[in-house]
Amino acid sequence: MQEHSPRSVDSKDFVIGILSTTSAILLVGVLIINTRPEPAWADGMTTAGGAYVLTVGGVGIADEEHLYILDTPAERLIAYRFNASRQQIEITQGIELTDLRRAAAQPTSQPRGRRPDSRGRRP
Repeated sequence: MQEHSPRSVDSKDFVIGILSTTSAILLVGVLIINTRPEPAWADGMTTAGGAYVLTVGGVGIADEEHLYILDTPAERLIAYRFNASRQQIEITQGIELTDLRRAAAQPTSQPRGRRPDSRGRRP
């Protein structure tokens, strides 16, 4: 029989040590992943400063975030988006609010009387 000195390490002790070290490393990895803070989302955030109102909103078609800036003295709404491939902010659309107000004030061409039902038929 083999005699083991108090300082010798057999294969079982060596495997237990390796498994304990591996489990400790994995535990630290799980803790690091689970304690990271959540990303900050700006969707729906609105702020105002001076004559400008800024808000952020998503567009469902391309799954993009847009920045909307309302210039109150000029009565203009401008939408910007971030182009990730070019690393630039681009103007998506500009709307003159005075044009919208004029279009809303124009009378409709629908004849007077009862409104059509949901299928477009008049009663």
